[in-house]
Amino acid sequence: MSKDLSKDVLGAIKRKTGKNISASSVGKVAGTVQPDTLENEAELKKLIRRVANMANIKLSDAKLNEIAHTIKASGVKTSNLESLMKMMMK
Repeated sequence: MSKDLSKDVLGAIKRKTGKNISASSVGKVAGTVQPDTLENEAELKKLIRRVANMANIKLSDAKLNEIAHTIKASGVKTSNLESLMKMMMK
């Protein structure tokens, strides 16, 4: 992921949530993503919950399902996480 995008993502998180998340924390989470993570709904939901917990954001089951559905419907692959991050920032 490019440094500019990383700064943009961290800035967007801070603006939307008021929470500071370190680049190293994002890197640790990103490092756990495997090729099948976005294909397996249970793994995708674990990833979404992990990110929400990192940002200290409570996530309802309905919102979790909505986010998971949006990500799966987008067709984003783990090989292009930068596109996923851009999509999530919108």
